[in-house]
Amino acid sequence: MTRIESPCVACCKLDEQDVCQGCYRTLAEIANWNRRTEAEKADILARLPARADAYRREAEGPTHPITRKAVLAVKEH
Repeated sequence: MTRIESPCVACCKLDEQDVCQGCYRTLAEIANWNRRTEAEKADILARLPARADAYRREAEGPTHPITRKAVLAVKEH
């Protein structure tokens, strides 16, 4: 299987549900990306278009920048 690269678009802003408004992955998906199997990565990528569409339809709420501290906190769990 081909190695699946991160869908990161270097526009990291998390909403209230900890979903990045750049790539539409959750904070847990971002923090654990390199530990996931290629099949798990493919599954996540398959869900992103629908997640992005759902978030685009909703009114934009407040966001906060992703921080190293937040990523490390998720990795610890």
